[in-house]
Amino acid sequence: DILYGEGISKEGSLVDLGTELEIIQKSGAWYSYGGERLGQGRENVRDYLKEHKEIAREVEEKIRTSLKMVDGAARESSPAGDKE
Repeated sequence: DILYGEGISKEGSLVDLGTELEIIQKSGAWYSYGGERLGQGRENVRDYLKEHKEIAREVEEKIRTSLKMVDGAARESSPAGDKE
């Protein structure tokens, strides 16, 4: 998201990636994290994460960890010195 007067929304990216990686659960229009409802609708969840920095930080750490594992698995599956 690019927001007027704010720039790129980090929280919006957290919602998108967190949902894609199943760190944030989505049921209908409701989003939840760790058994706690964050809000109804993406914009409300983005605002919630903006106000609750600690939860946003937790989600970000889990996203980073998850992406490192995916990247590491991709590197392990491709041979490193396959040049002839």
